[in-house]
Order: sequence, then structure tokens, then C-alpha cells
Amino acid sequence: MDNRAGEMETFVQAAQRGSFAAAAKAMRLTPSAISRSIARLEARLGVRLFQRTTRSLNLTAEGEAYLARATELLSEIEEIERSLTADDAEPRGRIRINASVPFGTYCIVPVLPLFLETHPKVTVDLSLSDAIVDLIEERADVAIRIGTLKDTALRARLLGRSRMHVVAAPSYLARHGAPADPDALDGHNCLNFNFRRPTDRWPFREDGALTARAIGGNFLGNSGEVVRLMAAAGAGIARLAHYHVADDIAAGRLVPILEAFDAGDLEEVHALYVGHERLSLRVRAFVDFLARNVRF
Repeated sequence: MDNRAGEMETFVQAAQRGSFAAAAKAMRLTPSAISRSIARLEARLGVRLFQRTTRSLNLTAEGEAYLARATELLSEIEEIERSLTADDAEPRGRIRINASVPFGTYCIVPVLPLFLETHPKVTVDLSLSDAIVDLIEERADVAIRIGTLKDTALRARLLGRSRMHVVAAPSYLARHGAPADPDALDGHNCLNFNFRRPTDRWPFREDGALTARAIGGNFLGNSGEVVRLMAAAGAGIARLAHYHVADDIAAGRLVPILEAFDAGDLEEVHALYVGHERLSLRVRAFVDFLARNVRF
């Protein structure tokens, strides 16, 4: 391993183990050798990677960003070397995935057993959250994004598109009746989200033209799954993706309404990952697997 790669490995060991002493023990070096290696790396980069005190070793913001990239690059080096042996050229290692609660629950989890069976040397670390995470800060390898992508330096692969449904539970419709048209939503309790979205209006097609209707109600949820559960419980009307409510519709727990005014809009689903010409085998395998197996 050349000097730069060696310094990178030293930095990763120190960052992951939380001290120079622990890194030195793991690498069979002295703590002073670890310290000198980190000092040379910081001098070459022109930034401080660690905040050092007598009791703790903490990464700076630059250190966090460098750790994410260095970990990936070292993993790629290891995979390249292993790939030279034909019988060992297979994905391996940990892959960290972030997805929204609904997409993870209804689209990823059902097919994960097949992925793990197909790639037994890969460990999947899955986190579900409707909050938008930073891949570098969260050290995620792949993030699933729902909706139109903003400008991003990350690479993206379109996994598919899902239509949207306006739905309500039979119990809600029995109490309040079904709205005859989008204007009638003013008299209904519409369930919404408490996080920032591109718009709080629901699109409809009326007389051949697209319109956007403001909605109102007395419930805000922090995830699509919370909103789905409230709708199924009879609390109000929701607008959710097909993959999220397809089982509820089939079982009669939710009923599509205002279908004649469907805007026909499709919600895009992308897999995002840090861009490199050569992806690690495990990231490529997972993204390819989702593209083949996830259904909308």
C-alpha cells in the first residue's frame, strides 16, 4: 500500500476506533507513528481532520467527509484486489441504506431476504426515515428518494414511477360521504404532512386542465406510514403512492376516491449514491437488484 493509501488507512482506523492508541494496537504500530501519519495527512490536505483533547478524539466536519470517501475508496481497493481471484469475485461487506418508511416497509423489506440469500457475504444496514439524510454525514451507501430530484452531485438511478391515489376508509366515507369533486374537499378532513414538501396542494384534472387544490385538516404526520394508518383508522382523506396503499385498497381498508379527476401524475423513485466511475460491487449489486425486483 503506497504512502497515501497507508495514511488513509491509518486515519480510518483512528476515526473508527476513537483513539490513536486503539488504532496503533490494531495496526501493530506505536501511537506516535499513528500521530505522525495523521499529521502528515492533515498537512497535505490543508485541513484539520480531528479535534483533539486530552480525553477525546472527535472528527471535524472535514474529517467526517473525508472518512466517508476514504472508507469507500479503501473498500474498493480491497474489492479490486479480491476480484483478481476468480472464485472470490463477489459482493461482500456492509452496505448502509436509507429509505422512507413506506418505501422501505412495502418495497424493500419484502425483497431483502432474496437479496441476502443471493449475496450471503453482504451485510445490509437498513434505516427507515422520512427525513432527508445527507449520504456523507450519515455514512450511507444508498439512499432512496421519492419525488422529483433537486440538483445533486450524487449519482441517481431511476427505479420506477408510482401513481398516486386519494383514499379514505369506508368508515370515514360512511360518516361524511364521498366528495363528488375536488371542490368538495373543502368540507372534508384532509390528512397532511408536518415536513417540508414541494407543495401542500393536491393536483387534479378538471375539464381537461390540471388544477392544484389547497387542502386542510386537523392532522399532520411525520411520515407517509403515519398518514396511512390515520386514514385507515377513519380519520380523514389522504393522498398516497400506489405502492403504499395497494394492499389496503385490495383488502377494502381504504377506498380510492375522485378517480375521475386523477391528475395522472407519477411519483419518481430514485436510488442515490456517491458517484464514482467504478462502484463497489455491493452497491452495484444492491441497486441492480432493486431495479429488477421492486414493483410499483
